[in-house]
Amino acid sequence: MNQKSPELITAPQDFTVQLSPTPRGARLARLLATEQLRSWGLPTHPADLLVAELASNAATHGRVQGRDFHVRLHVLDDTLRIEVTDTRGEQLPALQAPDDDAESGRGLLLVEALADRWGVADGRFPRKTMWAEVGVGSPEPGSPRSGASGAFPKEL
Repeated sequence: MNQKSPELITAPQDFTVQLSPTPRGARLARLLATEQLRSWGLPTHPADLLVAELASNAATHGRVQGRDFHVRLHVLDDTLRIEVTDTRGEQLPALQAPDDDAESGRGLLLVEALADRWGVADGRFPRKTMWAEVGVGSPEPGSPRSGASGAFPKEL
């Protein structure tokens, strides 16, 4: 019996980059993610802010001298999953309400407000991965996700 297997309507897309745990690395994460989303024909907002916040947290709170952090964007169907992995698995994030005059401490509140879902996953010691998911809707006509050739992005 020769059965046809179901075809994916959209091919999964994946982008990964390794960056230094510095403010410059966090800025670069946002820039690269924004350009990758544009190349896929996807909206950049609010994903750009989520990448910026998660990368900033990795560079600030997940920093270990000599160890980089990783950013991964994964699109499947209409969901973008953003993952940022650092090497401070023992230091888990906590949602908190900062003082009104505090200059920092609102990052996870921003993630909570912008993401459809978010969380943290343990990795192989000493890693942890902060992740956030957002719906990305339909791709723009002519983009790789709409059926044009080159469904998988090239590395930046």
